[in-house]
Amino acid sequence: MKQHFQNLVDEEEANIDMTPMLDVVFIMLIFFIVTASFVKEAGIDVNRPEASTATKKDRANILVAISDDGEIWINKRRVDVRAVQANIERLHAENPQGTVVIQADKESKTDTLIKVMDASRAAGVYDVSIAAQEQ
Repeated sequence: MKQHFQNLVDEEEANIDMTPMLDVVFIMLIFFIVTASFVKEAGIDVNRPEASTATKKDRANILVAISDDGEIWINKRRVDVRAVQANIERLHAENPQGTVVIQADKESKTDTLIKVMDASRAAGVYDVSIAAQEQ
């Protein structure tokens, strides 16, 4: 009986509990996902105009695209011009350091661009840029 009891004790001591290691791995995974900065896209490809003074803009987190036929896209969703301000307010509340970058197609109308810029300023974001390609 004593020998049998000793074998049971040896078997329990030989097992390695993997639960704490898995907990640490999952906590690290959650940490990296939460702290990662995600690149957001407007949702459509825009044929941007060229500019000799174009510079790279860092921390541009609110992207608004205007297609050649006047459609406005934010976060891969088509948005009515009357809802642009509310969408920018929501995105700006998520990331207060973010700036608005408007990706307007060469063929888009200036009227639509001005409406989006006004909506951005009305939403409290005064750092508004217009995307262009370097020559």
